[in-house]
Amino acid sequence: MDGYCVKCRSSREMKDTEAITMKNGRPATQGVCPVCGTKMFRIGKAS
Repeated sequence: MDGYCVKCRSSREMKDTEAITMKNGRPATQGVCPVCGTKMFRIGKAS
């Protein structure tokens, strides 16, 4: 799944993805940037 890395300032394929639920109850996907190792998020139901 693609996500936007704020540190690299580009859209990249996330690795180690997992479906999470945010504090407000909305679904999201959390992963790690394969280049710099920064946490990445994609809000919305994982497909």
